[in-house]
Amino acid sequence: MHNFVFHNPTKILFGKQTLPSIGPETKAFGSRAMLIYGRQSLKQNGTYQQIVQSLAAAGVEVTEFGNIQANPLLSRVREGIQVAKKEKVEVVIGAGGGSVIDTAKAIAAGAVVEHDVWKFFTGKKGVKGTLPVNTVLTLPASGSEMNSGMVLTHDEKKQKFGFGHRFLFPKTSILDPELSYTVPPDYTAYGAVDAISHILEFYLTTADPDTPVQDRFMEGLIASIMNACNRCLTHPRDYGGRASLMWSATLALNGLTAAGLGRVGFPMHLLEHSLSGLYNSAHGAGLAALLPGWLHYYKETAPERLAMLGKGIFPETISANAPPAERAEQCITQLLQWLREINVPTSLAEMGVTAADIPTIAEHSSGLAKIWRLREYSQPLLENILTRCC
Repeated sequence: MHNFVFHNPTKILFGKQTLPSIGPETKAFGSRAMLIYGRQSLKQNGTYQQIVQSLAAAGVEVTEFGNIQANPLLSRVREGIQVAKKEKVEVVIGAGGGSVIDTAKAIAAGAVVEHDVWKFFTGKKGVKGTLPVNTVLTLPASGSEMNSGMVLTHDEKKQKFGFGHRFLFPKTSILDPELSYTVPPDYTAYGAVDAISHILEFYLTTADPDTPVQDRFMEGLIASIMNACNRCLTHPRDYGGRASLMWSATLALNGLTAAGLGRVGFPMHLLEHSLSGLYNSAHGAGLAALLPGWLHYYKETAPERLAMLGKGIFPETISANAPPAERAEQCITQLLQWLREINVPTSLAEMGVTAADIPTIAEHSSGLAKIWRLREYSQPLLENILTRCC
C-alpha cells in the first residue's frame, strides 16, 4: 500500500428529515444564497418548497438559478456566474444530482475570479478560492456531494472535461434517501453504474498488488450497489435500498476507495466524457455501454486482478480452480448479465454509435487524456478499446 493523505472536509447529514437543516447550515456561511436546481422534478416532488421554507426561516435571502440540464453546459454556468456576482451571492446551494452539484461548484469557483471559468478545466488557471457550496442530493451517482471534482461541457467544442481541486469540496451535504424515491428506473440504474464504474477504475488500474483492505472494501461496495439497485428497481420506495444506494455511491468517490492505491486512472470516464459531450447521452448509460468492452480489453492485459474481483463480488458463481483468464471471463459474464437485468445499454451500438464514429470519440478523448496526464491512453489505444464496445 502506498503512502497517502486522506482529508475530506465535507460534513454529511444523512437520513430521514435532514432536509430542514439546509437553512441553518447555509446561514452559517452567509445570508445571500444562490439555489441551483434542475428542471421540473425538484418542484414536482416537493423538495424545492421544503428547501425554500428552511432558508426563509433561517433568514437567508435566495436567488434562484434553475433549468440545469444533464451534462451541464459551460454557457449556463457563465450565466450563473454573472448572476452570482450581480446579486452578491455569499453561498451556493446545489439541489439535485451530479450535474446540478457540479454546476454549483463551477459557479462558486467562477464567481470569485475575473477570468473565464473554462480555464480551470483546461489547466490554464488554478483555483485559489471559491464561494462555499452546500448540497442537497436527490440522485445518487457521481459522488460530487462529497468530493472535490466537477464536470462541465463546452457547448461549442463539445468537450466534456472534468477538474478537481481541494477548494471544491462542499461544506455540508444533506443526504436524505427519501428524496430519491421519485428517481425513475432508468436513472436509478444509470446512477448505480456510474458509482460502480468509479470503483472499478480504481480497482483495476492500480499497479499495487498488495492492497487487501482496499480490495475488500471496494468489492463490498460494488456488491452493495448492485443489491441496492435491484431493491430500488423492484420497490422504488424501499428506504433501506435507497439508503444503501445513496451512501455507497457517495463512498465510491469520496477519496476512501483510492486511498493507498497509488496512481490510478479513469479510462472509462475518459471515453464516456467524450461520448456524452458529443452526443449528449446520459452519463451512466454511456458507461454501461463501454463497460463490457473495456473489461474484455482489460482481461487481455491483467486477468488475475479481474479474476480476483469476480471472486469478491460473485463468490458462488466463479470457479475457484479455473485459470485466471477463465475466471476473469466469468466475472465479465456476470456483470454483463446484471447490466442487462437492470435494462441499461451494453454496447455503443445500442446507443446509436457506429464504428465510423470511433475516430472522432477517440480524438476527443485523447485531448482530455493529456489534460488528465493519462498519456498512455493514445488515440490508437482508445480506438482499440472503443472497437470492442461496439
